[in-house]
Parts: sequence; structure tokens; C-alpha cells
Amino acid sequence: MEEGNGIVVDQGRWEWSQMWKKEDWWAIWIGFFILIAAMFVYFPHSGEMKEIINKAMVKYGQDDRRTSAIKTIAWYKMSDAKKKAEVRKIPAGKWLTSFAAKPHGWKDNPMDAFFMGKEKADAKAASARGRYLKKKIVEEISFAVAFGAEKIAQTAGFTNAALNLSASTAIDKWRDAKLAAAAAKKKTQVKPYNRIGKLIGLGVFFCVLFGIPITTMGVPFRQFALGFVFVYVVAVVAWFFSYQVTMKHYGVGYAAWAILLGMLISNTVGTPKWAMPAVQTEYYIKTGLVLLGAKILFEKIITIGTAGIFVAWVVTPTVWLVTYWFGQKIINIPSKRLNAVICSDMSVCGVSAAIAAASACRAKKEELTLAVGLSLVFTAIMMIVMPAFIKGTFPLDKQMVLGGAWMGGTIDASGAVAAAGAFLGEKALYVAATIKMIQNILIGVIAFFVALYFTTRVEVEETGAKVGLGEIWFRFPKFVIGFMAASIVFSLIYSWFNLQLDGLGRAMIDKGAIKGGSDLFRGWFFTLSFVSIGLATNFRELKEHFKGGKPLILYLFGQSFNLILTLIMAYIMFYVVFPGLTATI
Repeated sequence: MEEGNGIVVDQGRWEWSQMWKKEDWWAIWIGFFILIAAMFVYFPHSGEMKEIINKAMVKYGQDDRRTSAIKTIAWYKMSDAKKKAEVRKIPAGKWLTSFAAKPHGWKDNPMDAFFMGKEKADAKAASARGRYLKKKIVEEISFAVAFGAEKIAQTAGFTNAALNLSASTAIDKWRDAKLAAAAAKKKTQVKPYNRIGKLIGLGVFFCVLFGIPITTMGVPFRQFALGFVFVYVVAVVAWFFSYQVTMKHYGVGYAAWAILLGMLISNTVGTPKWAMPAVQTEYYIKTGLVLLGAKILFEKIITIGTAGIFVAWVVTPTVWLVTYWFGQKIINIPSKRLNAVICSDMSVCGVSAAIAAASACRAKKEELTLAVGLSLVFTAIMMIVMPAFIKGTFPLDKQMVLGGAWMGGTIDASGAVAAAGAFLGEKALYVAATIKMIQNILIGVIAFFVALYFTTRVEVEETGAKVGLGEIWFRFPKFVIGFMAASIVFSLIYSWFNLQLDGLGRAMIDKGAIKGGSDLFRGWFFTLSFVSIGLATNFRELKEHFKGGKPLILYLFGQSFNLILTLIMAYIMFYVVFPGLTATI
């Protein structure tokens, strides 16, 4: 038995009973329920995916990547053919995707977000065909140029560095043109849809999924269900606004809308008391973070090598420590908890890290809201400004790898990183997304050390009470165990599939259980959490923490330092220490 901060904790018997009474543990159980269900749906179809990959290797296998200094056109064609193996495209996977679908993108008519008849769908498809044909012509011209440049380099036996660079650059331009043409082609495949019924069905599923466990935490199911209807409707509206074409273009995503709508309700008419049992910020996002763990695959991280690990794992803790010191010693932020949450938010991966850190140090809800708000504003700005800046100032041969690594290490949200990377090109998207994936691992590490620091140092100074190991374990966010376990388990399964056949891991895990399972629900869980943040936030409480503009100064300092240090580290790692790795990406 231990005593810390006035709380008596019997760590022997107490902890076992909490495994079905606390939201951290239920986040793990719900997350793994979804992951295991996805495995049951997809894993029996591995044979079909092997057949697709084997056919691609037979058709394009004459190209040996190891004998050339560049990724040739034939290599890319084989890679594209292998990538057609996506187990989520089986009928059950298509049904799951349809069931978990969010409101559709729309431009002028709000009803297009929920319903579109055959006549209008056909008209939109016909309108998009003209744009697709133009993109297709550009792709074909780019291919001809790339083919010619590769032939010249091949004539020299791929030994001339200048010719290799010319060929590689031309092939990269063809790949980007192909990516643009594929996106345009997708818009020609408009089909009639009606998402109203499915959105209702999905809401019922979520209500049961979260509602039954919450009864073990002392909240009657009927009260939760009544409140959940309100929270879910606001979440749907947040997705509705985020999918409007102009909002999507400027990066005003679902997270910003969810918090904004929640705050608008909370600070005008007020959040209804009957809705409060379903305003469960941490419950929702912790479940989503367990699902995020499955997305962090070690074998994919290894492909970017030690260079990427240095960029993510050296810069991130350095930025955290320097920014925390700046907040305490230079601008004297009164709340150490607010300081820690902003540092975690800005240096690791935005909202997810902020909530993990807030849970570890027991920050106030308004401190979390303030940190999240700062993150969302700067994420929207950076995802637009950074690609344009890189495109306009970086040398052509540095834009993809250096630019991608820079964005992956500094833009907070994974979705924003992908969008910014895609603006530069396919290679930049790959580098940026992988760096962010490596960085996401630190969510659990940061949460652990924040819990350790606040229990052994900050709270000892505040209360004078000695803290034992039991209290540290009591404080540690248990969902991090699920986050790490999901990452380890799915990394092992991914590697096991790839041992059977190269590319099978991607087909079954990356484009199966993750893309066709956990990813379908993770965005929804995050949205429910952001809505809950807004509904529980009062502007008057936020105003108190914003006095003197210190949180904004802290964020600006930290992000500026992050931008400078990440760029320097990325250049050193990818172009000085590991240039060979950079050439093969």
C-alpha cells in the first residue's frame, strides 16, 4: 500500500479491478477488439493477395533493382502492379469502408455531403473526364521524357552520375504526373450514394461500443446514450464542414471544426447537462491512440534508416527540453502543466501527444484546450506554407527527401503531413509520412517521462509528500501499453507476412487491417474527443491562461527552434552521414 498526494493506492488488488473499471484499460480492450475483428475479416484472404503479387513479379521481374543506380521505370511498374494487392478491396472490406464512411465532399450544395442521385453523379463524372484527360496527356508526355532519359543513362551502364540524376529527376516528374492523373481519374468514378442511413447505423454502433463499457465506470447506459446522440451529431457536422471544398483546400480540418463547434455551443446556449455523460474526451481519443499504435510498423521505419530515426528521436526530446526550459526560466509561465502540454503538443505530434501528456501530468481541461487550439492553428498554416516555401527555395535535388523530412518532423498532425508531402510529390509524401510515423512512437515515451517528472519532482515540491513507484504506475497513462502493444504485435505480423512474400505485409496489414479496419474508426474517435473538448471548454477559463500571450510566445519559440533544428539534422543525416541511403529512397 502506498500514499501519494493524499491518495492511498493498494497497487496489488486495486490495479486488477481497474482493468474493467477505468477508461485507459477500456481504450485498450475496445482498440484490440477492432484490430482483432479486422484480422478475422482480412487474414483468410492472404492467398488471393499472393496471387496478385506473384503475377506482378512474373510480368515485371526482369528488372533487377540492385544492378542499377536508380529506380527504373520497370521497377516502378512492378511496384505499382504489386500495390494492386490490397485485401481491403474484398467485398467485406468494401462494405466496412462504406459503413464507416464520413459525409461526402461537397462544393455548393450541402446535400451532396449526404445524398447524390444517379443523374447528378453521371453529370459530375462526365465533367471530371475532361480534366482527367488533360492530366493523362501530361502523364504520357512525362513518361516519354523519362523513358528517353533512362535509355541514355542505361547506355552509359548507369555509371554516369549526371545522366543518372537526369533520368531519376525525369522519372520523379513522371511519377508525380501519374499521381495527379490517378487523383483526377478517381473523380470520374462518381457513383450515386446515400449516407444518411449508414451514418445513423454507425452512430448506433459507436454508442453500444463505448456505452456498454462505460456502465462499468458508473455511468448508466441510458444517460450515456442520450448524451452520445448529441455529441455524435456535432461530430458529423464537423466532418460535414471539413469536407467542403474550400475548407479542405485551406486545411481547415475536422479537428478544428469539432473543437470550434463544441466551443460555440458551450459558450452560447451552453452544453446541455443531459449530454455531459457522453462528453468523454480522454475515453475516445485513448481508444483512437491504441489504434494508431497498430499503424506504427517497425519494418517500414527501418526502410528510412538511421537517418530518419535521428531526425525524429534526437530532435524531438531536445526541442521538448529546451522549450520547457524557455517557458519556465525565460518567460515564466505560471503553470508547469500548461508548459508541459504545449511542449508535447508542439514537439511530438500535436493533439495526440498533448492529451497523453495532459493525462500524465493531470493538466486542467482548459490548459489542454489551449494547447490543442494553438496546434490546430499552426498546423493549418504550416501545411500550406511549408510546401510552397520548399518548392520556391530548395534546390530541385533536395526538395523531395530534405523537404519531406523537414515537414514530417515539424508539422504536428499526421494527416496534415501527408497532405503537405503530396503537394511536393510521391517521394516527399513517403519520406514525410515515415518520419512522422517514427516520431509518433514517442507519444508513449513522452507520457511516461512527464508522469515520472511530475510525480517525483513537481508534485513533491507542491505538496511535500514522498511519492513511491506505486503512485508513478497509478499516474502513468495505461492506454500507452495498448499503443505500444499494438505497434509491436502488428509489426511482427507485418514482418511475418513479408517473410512469406515481399509485399504481402503491405497488402494484408498496411492496406488491410489498418487502412480497411483501424483507420476507418480512428478518425471518428478523434472527432468525438475534439467535440468533447469544445463542449467542456469555457472561454473565460481560457482567457485566464492566455494572459500576457505567454502560451503563444512559448509555442512560437518552440516551433521556430523545431524548424531550425529539424532542417539542420535532416540535412546532416540524409546528405552528409547517410548519402547512400538518400540515393535509394
